[in-house]
Amino acid sequence: MRHEVAGTVPEAEPGLSLTERVAAARSVLADNTERLAAAAERLRITRNSLESGRSRRQLLHESAYARLRAQLETMPVIEQAKGILIAQTGCTPEEAFDMLRRASQRSNVRVSELAAGIVDRAVTRGRPDPEHEQDPPGQVRGARLPG
Repeated sequence: MRHEVAGTVPEAEPGLSLTERVAAARSVLADNTERLAAAAERLRITRNSLESGRSRRQLLHESAYARLRAQLETMPVIEQAKGILIAQTGCTPEEAFDMLRRASQRSNVRVSELAAGIVDRAVTRGRPDPEHEQDPPGQVRGARLPG
């Protein structure tokens, strides 16, 4: 009893040379090998999800949740950087984000990392320099001058 396999080469067709039949058989073998590899990969994924006890839907939900958490963690620094750009250039919030996005693409750095750098530089520049912060002789910090 002989079972037909999808894509098998029929018994010697009249008019086909041995070389042509071998080439056709190799083509069918390659197709079957690809289908077998794809089936094995689907089986591996199914087995892993069964072993972990999580369905594909749960895995997708968890990855979407992780992306949202990452976005929430980076949003404050991006908003701060937008505020700095708005204050420096007088642009709109949309224009500020567009400036961040374009600079990110040019420098191949994530928007959140670029924004963090902008905020860090603004904070560093805003700190008083300890050498120049000393009170003039005879004055107490916070004291008002008469007059």
